[in-house]
Amino acid sequence: MATLIGTMILAIGLPAWAGITYVGLVRARRGDELPPPRPPRSRRSPARKAAWVAGLAYLAGGAVHVYGLSYLPFLFPEDACWFGVGIKAYPDSSSALPVSLVCHGIEVVPWWVNPGLLAFALIAVTATVTAVVLAVRHPRGHARPR
Repeated sequence: MATLIGTMILAIGLPAWAGITYVGLVRARRGDELPPPRPPRSRRSPARKAAWVAGLAYLAGGAVHVYGLSYLPFLFPEDACWFGVGIKAYPDSSSALPVSLVCHGIEVVPWWVNPGLLAFALIAVTATVTAVVLAVRHPRGHARPR
């Protein structure tokens, strides 16, 4: 029991005491005044917001495409049909764009993969063009009229 109590003192009490002592030393060296306030952050420009949207759309579209490619046959084509449909046969056709794998007339890739790719591609391209137009129209150094 004494060992358990000693271990708890060392595990909890010693680090807490060291932290309190460190904070006290820092305050003694710096004084008790509050830290200076941080200067206000500049607001994000519309171009930067559009660039963030474009980046996220590119990332999400890439993830959907990689997910769709996971259905395609790479090393053993007959295994793609086996795991997708349950038929041990060579696929009728497969394509990376649009993502498609057909086994005995049955589409194996989920129906939402290609519309999702199209939607993310449109969002990404639109946001990229918007970001470029806004960045060129309103350079960072110039003030915009409100």
